Amino acid sequence: MEGVLLGFSIVLVITGIGLLAAALLPRATTALIQQGLTPAIYYVTNPLLMVVLVAEIDLGALVGVYAPVALVTAVVAGGCYALGSRLVLRRTAGQTAVGAMASSYVNAGNIGLPIAIYAVGGSAPAVSVLVTQLLLIAPVYLTVFGWCSRQSGSSQPRLGRTVLRSVANPVTVATAAGAVLALVDWVPPEVIWTPMDMLGRASIPLLLFVFGLSLASRRPFRDRALVPDIAWGSFVKLILMPVAAWLLGHHAWGLQGMELFGVVAMAALPTAQNVFLFSSQFRLPNLLVRDIVFTSAVLSLPVILVVALLLGP
Repeated sequence: MEGVLLGFSIVLVITGIGLLAAALLPRATTALIQQGLTPAIYYVTNPLLMVVLVAEIDLGALVGVYAPVALVTAVVAGGCYALGSRLVLRRTAGQTAVGAMASSYVNAGNIGLPIAIYAVGGSAPAVSVLVTQLLLIAPVYLTVFGWCSRQSGSSQPRLGRTVLRSVANPVTVATAAGAVLALVDWVPPEVIWTPMDMLGRASIPLLLFVFGLSLASRRPFRDRALVPDIAWGSFVKLILMPVAAWLLGHHAWGLQGMELFGVVAMAALPTAQNVFLFSSQFRLPNLLVRDIVFTSAVLSLPVILVVALLLGP
């Protein structure tokens, strides 16, 4: 239970600092900070973090049972959201794409890691989900994001170039580089590795800080037209996804005990702030993403506590 509370405390405090900074600083200064930090996180600190994390893990233990369950669960959750968004809510492809990712892409980093370490007993569940998302799930969504972004522009989309740019994004390339380092069991000299580690570790607090800044510019749920989308996305993320993980883990993979608890706990994590970063980078509608991130961050704590009570040791 301590890991659950610690993970959420980190998110709330750093996000609160960003919110406070936005309230105290001039609006122009806040905008400059966001404009400077967002590309710095996307192109520099986030990729370095993934190189460091992936390079220092055992790839054999990484795959385990968590990666396949996480992949199938994310597909189920994203697919369910997309069906509801297109068939019932009648949203555009861009709105559906960002909503689907927000409903199925979990915060396995700054929340998942402490929960996995303190509640499950090791970092394998969180790192497995993190790498699965970055190497398999994120490239698919980013490809769709690139296509949707080009569709909304004046020029005709070029699918091949969009796929190449999306798959070759900095985070995915960095994760693959980290996997190569782990595979050959080699780490660069300390004089290079330590600065990389320092910059990479700055990614999570900077991302949370920028997210806090963004909350000050607009109140959550300000756009009432998005309330059905937010409700549907939050339901998929907080209820449907953990239930799907339990059904798949228990009945399809035969998991029990701590392994089953780890699978369901990771699925019950709130939406990753990376989704907000990705949607902003591709200039897609991010108000829905921000509200789902906010809602899931607030409501996932009781959900994970219930999971811990039902399945935990």
